[in-house]
Formats: sequence, C-alpha cells, structure tokens
Amino acid sequence: MGPTPLIALDSADPEAVDGRQIRAAAFQGVRLAYTSGVLERLGRAPSGRALVVGSGRGLLARGIAALGFQVTAVDPSRAATALARAAAGREGPAVEYRTAPAERLGVPAAAFDLVYLADTLEITEDPDRVVEQAAGALAPDGVLVYDTVNRTPLSRLVYLGAFQRLPMTRVVPAGRYAARRLRTPAEVAALLARHGLADGGVCDFAPRSVRGLLSGILARRSGRIGDDEIEAVAGFALAPKRRPLVTYLGHARKGRL
Repeated sequence: MGPTPLIALDSADPEAVDGRQIRAAAFQGVRLAYTSGVLERLGRAPSGRALVVGSGRGLLARGIAALGFQVTAVDPSRAATALARAAAGREGPAVEYRTAPAERLGVPAAAFDLVYLADTLEITEDPDRVVEQAAGALAPDGVLVYDTVNRTPLSRLVYLGAFQRLPMTRVVPAGRYAARRLRTPAEVAALLARHGLADGGVCDFAPRSVRGLLSGILARRSGRIGDDEIEAVAGFALAPKRRPLVTYLGHARKGRL
C-alpha cells in the first residue's frame, strides 16, 4: 500500500486529493445532460444569463457556458475561485467568477434565466436562506436546477462513511458531510415551495457500477488517474425511473411549470 495521500479541499497542491473536484468531475456529464433535458422539456433555449452557486474550480460553470449561457459562478472559497480563474485562462468559454457564500450571494435580483445549486444543499446549515437567495436571483419564469444527497441509510454509508472516514476511500476531510445536512426530495420540495418555486420533480443518478466507482476512487487516491479521468471510470448515469437512494438532481421554476 502506498503513502496516504493529502486530503484537502480547494488545494493548489497537484498531489492533493480534493473530493470536491473529484465529485465535480464525476458528476459533470449527468449535471449537463439533466440541465439540457430540463430546458428542452420546458421549451427553453440554453441562452441568457446563468448563475452557478457552489462552482468550485469552475468545471460546471464552463460546461454551462458551453451550452450557450453567459455565466456568473459563485463559490464561498477564495482558493477555489482562484483555481477556477486559473483554469479559465487555459480552457473553455469566459465565465465571471466571484467569491461569496450561497447564503449571501450579492448578485443582482431577478437577473438570471438559470440558477444551478451545486455542492451546496448538502453543505449549508441554512437551506432556507440558500433557496431564498437563489429564488431572488431568478428572473420571472427562470429555472432552478440542483443536485444534492438524499438522507438514507445508503447515503450515510457512502457520504458519512466511505468518503470521509474509511482510510482506503476517504476523499474529503471529516465533517464535510453530516446527516443533518442531507435532505430528502420531500424536504427540498417544501423548501422550494416556501420561496415561490414550483417543484418540477427529481431524477436519480448513480454510477453504472459500484465496482467502477470504487476503482475510480482508488485510482485517483493513488495518483494513477487525474480528476479529468474520473467520469469515464466511475460512469455516472441518469436513472429517472428509479427512487434516489444516494444522490439526485431536481429542478423548479419561478412561476408555473
């Protein structure tokens, strides 16, 4: 067994294992596929202004910009924002990056056609404030998309155990996830309703195989693959007809669906 890797979020150290970025890379395909599908079903073109909250190193923000949006990306971490700006200088469409917490976005009101909450609902201690801020940023008839972690025995095993406690599979610091911050689809739907957002339903997504996900995590921890190879190894896919047991995507609209 090799040396224990450095587990650190938003680290510029090339040797660090950053669970935030691993997650962003693994989820990139399903996040963009779901967002594109929602917009198509609602008869909306992928254009106008988009806000990505919890943007991390900017991977999702650049993906949404490539769909056709003018994107503002907000993250609470100054280190992540700096890494996003550095990456933007090397690749992808232009994105405006800002540092601010999801609970105090500091963006113009009613200015965005699309708001995406990433790496946020399962982290915040104040989900009401987060959804209030997102709803306030949406233009009339705007679309909110989010992904988060359900609160089930399996999600606890994965997120509270494997990802932050078990030595062989740990990719985030202890305390990053907590059971009280994992929220069920019904709880998120109630949050949306409280802030004038019409719930559009949820969609399960998961790795095509547990073995593939485990192989990807072990390979990344050992340095055999980079973050950009995680998605192909883990193989996440949308599963709209399945009840979410770990992670799920959802959307809502400011106004009638």
